[in-house]
Amino acid sequence: MTVFRSIALIIASLMLMPSVQATSRIKDIASLQSARQNQLIGYGLVIGLQGTGDSLRSSPFTEQSLRAMLENLGIATQGQATRANNVAAVIVTANLPPFASVGSRIDTTVSSMGDATSLRGGTLVMTPLSAADGQIYAVSQGSVVVSGFTAEGDAQTLTQGVTTAGRVPGGAIIEREIPVRFNDAGHLIFQLRNPDFTTAIAIVDVINSYTGRRFGNVMASANDSTTVRVRRPKNTSLPRFVAEIERLLVETDAPARVVINERTGTIVIGHDVRVSKVAVSYGTLTIRVTEAPVISQPLPFSDGVTAVEPLTDITAMADGGQVAILNGPNLQTLVAGLNSIGVRPDGIISILQGIKSAGALQAELVLQ
Repeated sequence: MTVFRSIALIIASLMLMPSVQATSRIKDIASLQSARQNQLIGYGLVIGLQGTGDSLRSSPFTEQSLRAMLENLGIATQGQATRANNVAAVIVTANLPPFASVGSRIDTTVSSMGDATSLRGGTLVMTPLSAADGQIYAVSQGSVVVSGFTAEGDAQTLTQGVTTAGRVPGGAIIEREIPVRFNDAGHLIFQLRNPDFTTAIAIVDVINSYTGRRFGNVMASANDSTTVRVRRPKNTSLPRFVAEIERLLVETDAPARVVINERTGTIVIGHDVRVSKVAVSYGTLTIRVTEAPVISQPLPFSDGVTAVEPLTDITAMADGGQVAILNGPNLQTLVAGLNSIGVRPDGIISILQGIKSAGALQAELVLQ
């Protein structure tokens, strides 16, 4: 429970800080629609493992891939038994960034798909990476970096982290560009990462204020809570215009929300959460049942038999049971009210769920 108490103190200290309206750059809260990433995937082999690769009998696709690779290299393997245990079949994934040019490098992620126990020390063999359209956009090859490790002995095995997945930093070379006509666009579309009408209108007002001073005309309009449309000015470099727009500061807003993760005991309460006047009672009842049977021995030289007499001790203990009146016009009042009755984070989770069911929590409750 020490960890829970530490979490509660951290949450309380953050909530008791003076409220300041959040101000962010447009580039941090929205992304350009034409500047999107594309996912790549490929199938390959990792070689050079120290006996931690796939067992070819349990992973037949690894043996087939190994034979195909050797035949492409001009080595005949027909009719020969393959018993290598230093090869693993893997799936290679990567994200192709926007405006990526031919010859640039990107990082790739390698994940085992067989029964290999570790990819540490392995090397990824040349693997084509294709997109959803089936076209090859990059080729990956290089040493696999694995953060986890496994130590094994005769009677004990120690594993820390994940040893069947790793990364190849800069391991993929881009071979094909995704056609993007960025400079020919007549307008820009900014997509909010957290859709909100208030934030979208704030972005429009800030952009129009800037373009009105610089170009003498308003150029932004909100399509909905997610997208903002900006018209391109004439006789102006589009990359420079986007850079100027991305640096503008906007006061962001978000709906009141409480996020609860019951598995880890994490509670995140948004700034605008309000609680109507409600009475909360927090207490626990612990019942302990102890069985202590008594062995009864007969007297010497008697015809008696040994008997077992049951003995049960039942104890009931009630902790807490205090009642607090919560009326949360701000987070400080809410946290102070919960702390006044000594509620732990696991108890706060139950209380917040009960307050929401009673209709007194003026916020969205998100359970993870």
